[in-house]
Amino acid sequence: MEIDSKKCVGCGNCVPVCPMGAIYVDTATNRSTVNQDACVECYTCSRAMSKERLNPPLLRMIRGVLKMLRLRFEPEPDVCPTGAHTPQELTWPRIVRRAFSDPQVPHESTGVTGRGTEEVKTNDLTNRVKEGEVGFTIEFGRPGVGVHFKDIQKMIYALVPLPVTFEKKNPVYTLFSDPVKGTIREDVMNEKLLSAILELKTTIAHAPEVLRVVKEVAPTLNTIITIGAATRCDAKGDNKLEPLFIREGYNVFRGKTNAGLGRRSVTPAA
Repeated sequence: MEIDSKKCVGCGNCVPVCPMGAIYVDTATNRSTVNQDACVECYTCSRAMSKERLNPPLLRMIRGVLKMLRLRFEPEPDVCPTGAHTPQELTWPRIVRRAFSDPQVPHESTGVTGRGTEEVKTNDLTNRVKEGEVGFTIEFGRPGVGVHFKDIQKMIYALVPLPVTFEKKNPVYTLFSDPVKGTIREDVMNEKLLSAILELKTTIAHAPEVLRVVKEVAPTLNTIITIGAATRCDAKGDNKLEPLFIREGYNVFRGKTNAGLGRRSVTPAA
């Protein structure tokens, strides 16, 4: 994202809108500016603000006169009065940022919006996680923090030696240049995202190893980690994951129980 300096009047309304803190008012030019390294191309500033498209020179003159009178022109906080935000034409590899950060753009590899994955929420249909298995989701980054692929790479390299299987229908996996070694393409390594999810599965017996690796590697990364796990419950509705997580020092929150209502319907033949 860029801000047209010819249109911007330095009102600063877009500064608090950016979830990454990538927009600031340059005191030298009195114009809002985008830190391109911090910007994840989520388009929140452009999408969330109304654009009044007022005349920039006239508006600057009015603001200047009011300033001399110790008064201020304050546009509504959700408005860019001159429509100064200008989405740039994204090319590879920067276009990867938007694919993982803009919740309204479907990821090309999966057709799913946002970070491009439905995780294991549709397990009744996909049957990704079978009895005796655990499906893990490792989420990197959040608004205000973000994540670089180089940090995701560190976690993947630590997990590869374990008896795990990475989910192929996952946007991070589609960027592997070497699926066996878990190597991410070198040309995207320095790209920053709002967040990304890595999906993998293993057996319940090996789940503690995954938890230990995540706990060991997470503090070395320049981001934050959220780990989720899914497994099939037994006939009583119980699962073996909660005590396992507790033994490994994790706080457990049961986020969802799928009651098996998502099965694909069958249309009788005519």
